[in-house]
Amino acid sequence: MKIELVNRALAVKMLDRERLSVVADGMAAAVVVSLPWSTSATSILLVLWLIALVPTLDLAAVRRELLTAAGGMPVLFCLLAAIGMLWADATLAERFKAFGAFGKLAVVPLLLAQFRRSGNIKWVTKGFVISCSILLALSYAFFLLWHEFNWFAGHVPGVPVKDYITQNGAFQLCIFGMAHVAIDAWRLDRRRLALALAALIVLFVANIAYVATGRTVLVVMPVLLILFGLRQLGWKGTVALLAGFAVLAAVLWVSSPYLRARVDGVRNEIQLWRTLDANTSSGERLEFWRKSMIFIARAPVIGHGTGSIQEQFRGAVGSGTGPSSIASANPHQQIFAVAIQLGAVGVIVLLALWIAHLRLFIGESGLAAWCGLSVVVQNVASSMFNSHLFDFTQGWMYVFGVGIFGGALMHEQQLIAVGIARQVVHRRG
Repeated sequence: MKIELVNRALAVKMLDRERLSVVADGMAAAVVVSLPWSTSATSILLVLWLIALVPTLDLAAVRRELLTAAGGMPVLFCLLAAIGMLWADATLAERFKAFGAFGKLAVVPLLLAQFRRSGNIKWVTKGFVISCSILLALSYAFFLLWHEFNWFAGHVPGVPVKDYITQNGAFQLCIFGMAHVAIDAWRLDRRRLALALAALIVLFVANIAYVATGRTVLVVMPVLLILFGLRQLGWKGTVALLAGFAVLAAVLWVSSPYLRARVDGVRNEIQLWRTLDANTSSGERLEFWRKSMIFIARAPVIGHGTGSIQEQFRGAVGSGTGPSSIASANPHQQIFAVAIQLGAVGVIVLLALWIAHLRLFIGESGLAAWCGLSVVVQNVASSMFNSHLFDFTQGWMYVFGVGIFGGALMHEQQLIAVGIARQVVHRRG
């Protein structure tokens, strides 16, 4: 009798765990869906996701992820940042705020364990595309009816929420994710789906070119395009794809004065910064980078400590009124942001983290592998001009992209391994 009661209790517990696992997958998808829209909503959903996830976690599974490079390097990076708080020349509030930027990476092994178990990425991929498609429609409406909406202080035409860098980055991931699905659909003779996705891709590209253009996305686009071509089309196909992209780029350049102005503006902004110390986007970056190299040279091995960036810039404020007078908390370059705080040691760990996550996805096939690789490559490339790993939206997009798609990829590999083992046993039998 006691054994039956124990078995029933275990069965109920397992059933509750399975239900919570489904809820946790749904909450993870909800976090991803919210990322292009609202920082507050994402923060709330992160807490709800953790509440649903923790009771389902198997400590042995989490330990397994921590022992891998993909799951262990983010935690090592966080531990290094925690130690770096000890020698930081900064206030306690600045130290904890900076550590928070590193801290989100500790979530990666939890996501890897969760999705290695479930492999459920349908809600994530479909939800993200739907979310971005709604934002795309709103962006066009916001652009076309700008005079009706211009009472939204702080916004620009075509960017109803957050900023154009965030919007472009989300749209870019959608473009390349849908392109992968469209190619596969075409090869499987699902022509209607392929054409519908192609039409949606055109709308996303047009939005970036004509409505709201971030210059970072223009740098990252060819990198992802080359990777996509090599994975899907081979060398010859990649050359043809790049040729087609060059023609498309020429058409967009000629037909979009806005795009030309955004690109040509870089040269003018740099000139204004050099001659007048004018406040321009490109000028600020170059000024921050120039000063960052000086800060790094003063403490090249272990840096100035976690949270020390703004204090370093405070000590280097110039007498002008332009970028030289800004005590920035962000050098707008990921390697510099790490090197100022943690020196060469921190940069080595950062590069090892990126390499570990690239190795997780590169050389693998399927949607999960491609989506994960796209997220990592986009983050690495865009981080040459921004501190995207430390930014809220881009940082969480990286964490959830690596964790969800990395876990799902390992889930697929486990199923394949089990299938092969069963075949071997069947043949021997």
